[in-house]
Amino acid sequence: MDADASSLRDLWTLPPGIAYLNHGSFGPSPRSVQKAARAWSDQVEAQPMEFFLQRMELAQQATCERISEFAGTSDRNIVLMDNATVAMNVVAATVELNSGDEVLLTNHEYGSVRRIWKRRCAVVGARVVTVFLTPEDTCQTDFVVDQLFAATTKRTRLIVVSHVTSSTSLVLPVKAVCSEARRRGIPVCVDGPHAVGMLSFSLDDLGCDFYTASCHKWMCAPFGSGFLYAHSAHHGRMQPVIISWGGSISGRSRSWKDEYTWMGTRDPAPMLSVSAAIDFLEEVGVPRFREHSADLILGAQRRLNAAAGLVPLASESSAHRLPMISISLPVPDGWKSPAHGAADPLQIRLRERYQIEIPVFGWNGQRLLRISCHLYNSEADIDRLVDALEQELP
Repeated sequence: MDADASSLRDLWTLPPGIAYLNHGSFGPSPRSVQKAARAWSDQVEAQPMEFFLQRMELAQQATCERISEFAGTSDRNIVLMDNATVAMNVVAATVELNSGDEVLLTNHEYGSVRRIWKRRCAVVGARVVTVFLTPEDTCQTDFVVDQLFAATTKRTRLIVVSHVTSSTSLVLPVKAVCSEARRRGIPVCVDGPHAVGMLSFSLDDLGCDFYTASCHKWMCAPFGSGFLYAHSAHHGRMQPVIISWGGSISGRSRSWKDEYTWMGTRDPAPMLSVSAAIDFLEEVGVPRFREHSADLILGAQRRLNAAAGLVPLASESSAHRLPMISISLPVPDGWKSPAHGAADPLQIRLRERYQIEIPVFGWNGQRLLRISCHLYNSEADIDRLVDALEQELP
């Protein structure tokens, strides 16, 4: 590991000897952000009554302002959430559905997102409609838009689409989808946990109705931090999934966000530390993070293809250079896609034999390896992965 890579890794608390190549699932926070979170928790514990009743709402508002600057919208449209899953549940509670209505998803959507909408539709007698896209299809904006809207009907009440897909590591043309949906009067919810920090975009420019985000991924905020964007047209109809006091106790005028500020007593430190995470990214350089990580991923892609014949789902000529890629693996006889939370035998071997943390999972009958990097990763991590896969794969 070169000196620069070593100094970057020291900004995190990762143990020595571990090649951590799964920032896309559980991105650890750097030391400075962990310190900020502890400081917020200390303030809460030092004087809880003062903090909750006099300071918390103002601190949350300041965090929303910081996020809105980073994400390109007004702070009036941003509310803090524990993660994108909570945010998606709020959207599911908000969108009006009746018997016979339809919610449109692609086959690349995250498992919990599919489950949320299947449950919501089942309750009212609506149904989920799935549009199947191959990884190659997703690179063609016009084709994706045509396929999605060919599947809409007069009963389509919402389109749910990932900005960056979780399993397949692909960027979907969400701005084009939102533009056509707006022309047809169909709301769009963009699932964006992987895009915030990874990609450069403006929420206002995107044109979606809702945007759900987790900040513990590429933004490097603590676990338990995320946000929901809701277009101003929907503020008056937003529905909470947890009913508590609501309202404001700091003297502010009532806002649609009040229901989400007071959802029972909890430690707000992870959410309030998002500002520190944005500060960290901007100090080390967002372009530097993106360039460094994408270079590592491109090198891994080329080397794994040359060494083991492994093929990525996204071609090297893709318009997006990302810090994450999914690669097809050989499927051994008798292989079954692991259930959620279970580990593929290869994933276990990579951890136990080579100290490599990386997910191996099934998607649409394929066996995938997903590599994701941040600033703490180096070419030495990629070297170790390539050598290990050469040993472990036939």
